[in-house]
Amino acid sequence: MAASPQPVFWLGNETLRVSAALFAENRQRLCKGLKAKDGEQAKSVVVLQGGEQKQRYCTDTDLLFRQESFFHWAFGVTEPDCYGAIDVDSGKSILFVPKLPESYATWMGEIFTKEQFKEKYAVDEVQYTCDIVDVLSNLKPAVLLTLRGQNTDSGSICREASFEGISRFQVNNTRLHPVIVECRLIKTDMELEVLRYTNRISSEAHKMIMQCVKPGQKEYEMESLFQHYCYTKGGMRHTSYTCICGTGHNSSVLHYGHAGAPNDKTISDGDMCLFDLGGEYYCYSSDITCSFPANGKFTPDQKAIYEAVLKSSRTVMAAIKPGVKWTDMHRLADRIHLEELVKIGILNGSVDDMMKVHLGSVFMPHGLGHLLGIDVHDVGGYPEGVERILEPGLKSLRMGRLVQERMVLTVEPGIYFINHLLDQALAEPTQSCFITNQVLARFRGFGGVRIEDDIAVTANGIELLTCVPRTVEEIEAFMADSAKPFYPMVSNKKV
Repeated sequence: MAASPQPVFWLGNETLRVSAALFAENRQRLCKGLKAKDGEQAKSVVVLQGGEQKQRYCTDTDLLFRQESFFHWAFGVTEPDCYGAIDVDSGKSILFVPKLPESYATWMGEIFTKEQFKEKYAVDEVQYTCDIVDVLSNLKPAVLLTLRGQNTDSGSICREASFEGISRFQVNNTRLHPVIVECRLIKTDMELEVLRYTNRISSEAHKMIMQCVKPGQKEYEMESLFQHYCYTKGGMRHTSYTCICGTGHNSSVLHYGHAGAPNDKTISDGDMCLFDLGGEYYCYSSDITCSFPANGKFTPDQKAIYEAVLKSSRTVMAAIKPGVKWTDMHRLADRIHLEELVKIGILNGSVDDMMKVHLGSVFMPHGLGHLLGIDVHDVGGYPEGVERILEPGLKSLRMGRLVQERMVLTVEPGIYFINHLLDQALAEPTQSCFITNQVLARFRGFGGVRIEDDIAVTANGIELLTCVPRTVEEIEAFMADSAKPFYPMVSNKKV
């Protein structure tokens, strides 16, 4: 008798079908990882707490809910206020959902039964959160494994599962975090397919912007176009992060687009655009940056800086394979930037000597790239035993470990002309001796160029997930073809 098909998450039209088997496989991997780490430990049960529905400050206005990432990785549940348990020995999964009042059906919609939740998420059992103590007690665990550990990007501690009555159990909050982080680090075939989809949709949205942008528009119009395309064509209600639509001098603000700099400048003729935008589907992220002139035609200086960054990007991607040090890839990008800035005339002297005084960080103060997955800055960059290198540039690198097969990473070199960093370098004799200030003055106010692609590491190299015009010639030709409406359909695959 054939097994019944797994339920799928699907938003209709041309959006991607994602099987619940993706999360079942993740739970199996977690159990296997815990057994390998703990050996013959007494019976343990993982308990994860999902995200809570929150309101805007003191009002009753709901904020748009997005699931907590570790919980999503294990269960794929879209509803708030849930818990999940996994029996490590048997792999049995239990989803705990809130017992909703009858009034919910009036104001919020149908109240699902436990059986409907079980069918929707393909878990072994569904119970109410109010019964969590009794249900867990029946499992007779020797220990509950709860999640507590530091996110090495934010410095924040992830939220540990807690509920009334948990004090009745023996709890260990240190064993789970390092194991589940390593599981999230390495992507399965099904996860890779979702990440290919997020990249495909986001790439098409970037291309649409390139054909629509014109001087005189506002930066936020480009943000709006991106969000509209990703939601309309890709079912992406969320973006992976705050949209960055920097033009002119704003393109040198690394995290532009926040509340203090909200994509509100009018785009001018001659501006460089740096649009860092990524859509998110079913909590899986993308992170893509395209840089191009607003009027569709590079000036000689814009071309020179852009091609320097493109050379860096392509050289680094050609060098990435399992076993290389990510810190070495960052240094490689720095070296190429410095070599190209010498050719342009902004710098002069020995590149080896420039590297010794960290001159590359003046023009690229951020890290080369980061892990990508359910979070745009995904977990696992600095596991125990891997220390951050506290040097300019490298101290901002979000991963310090060796590259491994099935990692998904961003490669995002950039060259920026940030006034306060340039002024600091000019005031520092060990750096200013390499700078040709008369040439540098020409680039004050230029902004910046960043080229960001998402890659999956393969056994021998990489798979490029992002697909947008990248050379100067490709960009100019594509933007010149803006008379044609750009709204392609996307393929529909089942994971």
